[in-house]
Amino acid sequence: MTNKPQQKRRGAIKFTMYMVVGLGLTVLISAASISFGAADMRLATAWEAIFRFDPTLTEHQIIQTLRLPRTVADLIVGCSLAVCGAIMQGTTRNPLADSGLMGISSGAAFAIACCLAFMPGYSYGQMMLLACLGAALATGITYFVASLGKRGMTPQRLVLAGLSISMLFGALSQYLAINYNLGRALAFWTSGSTAGAKWEELLIISPLFVSGVLLALALSPSVTLLSLGDEVASGLGIRSGLVKGLSTIVVLVLTGLAVVVVGPIGFVGLITPHMVRYMVGVDYRYIIPAAAIYGALLTVSADLAGRLINKPFETPIGIIFSIIGVPYFLFLARRQRREFE
Repeated sequence: MTNKPQQKRRGAIKFTMYMVVGLGLTVLISAASISFGAADMRLATAWEAIFRFDPTLTEHQIIQTLRLPRTVADLIVGCSLAVCGAIMQGTTRNPLADSGLMGISSGAAFAIACCLAFMPGYSYGQMMLLACLGAALATGITYFVASLGKRGMTPQRLVLAGLSISMLFGALSQYLAINYNLGRALAFWTSGSTAGAKWEELLIISPLFVSGVLLALALSPSVTLLSLGDEVASGLGIRSGLVKGLSTIVVLVLTGLAVVVVGPIGFVGLITPHMVRYMVGVDYRYIIPAAAIYGALLTVSADLAGRLINKPFETPIGIIFSIIGVPYFLFLARRQRREFE
């Protein structure tokens, strides 16, 4: 019979292997994302544009000003949303939890619509702050609605409340778009695309992104215990309220910056944690960092696929993930229903 030290060692080896594979694939897909698009370029040209930039060459200009920031934005957004999904699924013990399905992304998008309508001279930092506040508002309303009733909050009620709040904020955003002629400006975010990513904007959100991911990694041992239940976590000395509060801050910040960059795309945070859970097990010390890597990989891959499917036209990554995510969500919902029957 295998003892616990051997099991831990095997788990660590498996985790390391999957992380190395994920990092390698992410580097390869990122290189392909920089090289391929409406105008394909050789990998050598992309390499030269990064490390030996020549401003007189059009190819180098395209890579430095368009494709490279777009790829970095894909990495940041995918990592952020996947980490959010992993934390939410662990702290709420809800396998259907995702910032898009819980209404958080729609709340952030509504805040951006308000910013476009009432603060035409906004700065990127102001938009980032408002997106986080909108995400917080949507989170509070979702949890309040889900907790109403005699049975209290259940995973199913939480998802239904999240979907309802998401539809509400989506309708409010469309109302603002119609009344304040925000069609084109708001479409930039609601389409779910990183095509307009700029280095200046990425530099603003990078400190928040790094801080959020580092805090998520620091919370990962506590999230593992919370996933076993509040009573078990409290019995082991975990301050559940503090951990959940810090986890909520991580989710709000990472979701807010993701929405500012790409818009309210869903299913990244739903799919990725389930995928890595099959690889590395149920320990969130492994799930969260693995989700960060594979979420980034999936998002860059989806963006590259959207550019190559119907060249020279592009399919936004929000549509790509919806095509993949809706069937997977229905599969999970059906499995959850069977478990509670």
